[in-house]
Amino acid sequence: MAEKFDNLEEHLEKFVENIRQLGIIVSDFQPSSQTGLNQKLNFMISGLQDIEKCRQQLHDINVPLEVFEYIDQGRNPQLYTKECLERALAKNEQVKGKIDTLTKFKSLLISELGKVFPEEMAKYKAIHGEDPPS
Repeated sequence: MAEKFDNLEEHLEKFVENIRQLGIIVSDFQPSSQTGLNQKLNFMISGLQDIEKCRQQLHDINVPLEVFEYIDQGRNPQLYTKECLERALAKNEQVKGKIDTLTKFKSLLISELGKVFPEEMAKYKAIHGEDPPS
């Protein structure tokens, strides 16, 4: 799979370089540079065809839109993965804290209900396998 990405990357780099060179030719166009311009345009067309072939090999890859937003903002797209992991870890800590709190609440509630309703709580504990009935 990595070689497919490497192949795409290589074609994209060539395409970008051809466009850069095309921009140089167009920005200072002289009639004598028409042949070079035509050649670069043909390279650009063949480069787009090569990229299209690579696209067909990678059709099953899904990229989150946020990654493209990072790129548009000039940020490193690898930061997206890092920030997603950091958000997941923070959310995991929040959920763990909620679970711990609810576990403590449950044991406190059972304890307090056991003081007020001892018979009913003995049945409850027997049903839920916490304490055998006495």
